Amino acid sequence: MNDGPLDLDRHRGMAAQKATDIRRALAEVENNAKDLRDRQIMLEGQLLAVPAGSWSEAAVKARYVLNLYAAGLSPDDTRHRDLVAAVLEDFVRLAAED
Repeated sequence: MNDGPLDLDRHRGMAAQKATDIRRALAEVENNAKDLRDRQIMLEGQLLAVPAGSWSEAAVKARYVLNLYAAGLSPDDTRHRDLVAAVLEDFVRLAAED
């Protein structure tokens, strides 16, 4: 009797091994997505709970919302993408002037 672990992958075909690898990778991605969504919900709750105390804090909230908006834009919508980029650049420029 062998007390060591069995290498079951050795007894399976390549297709079965690849299918297992894909299932494992998919489970990892799904777990990471859930963790990311949980952190996003927590962040958004914090952004909603406390009013901005300054223009720079308001800009942080606006930057977050603009990035969410831009992520939903189609790649062909260059006009709106350029507009979002210009506003974000304005935030950086104005913050440096303060």
